[in-house]
Amino acid sequence: MKQSEVSKLKMDDLTEKLDIFRKNYVDLKMQHTISPLESPIQLRELRRTIARLTTELNNRD
Repeated sequence: MKQSEVSKLKMDDLTEKLDIFRKNYVDLKMQHTISPLESPIQLRELRRTIARLTTELNNRD
C-alpha cells in the first residue's frame, strides 16, 4: 500500500487496515518460522505498510 493511498483513508479505515495487516504479518511470520516462505520479501512489505499506517495515525492525532 502506497503512502498516497494511506493518506486518503479515513481514521476508521486506517485502524481497521492496521489490525488486518498486523494479523497478516504475525501469521506470515509464523509460517516463515515453520518453513521458509517462497518470497520473504512479503514480510518486509507488510512491515513497511504497517509503519506507513502507524505513522499516518500518529500524524493525525
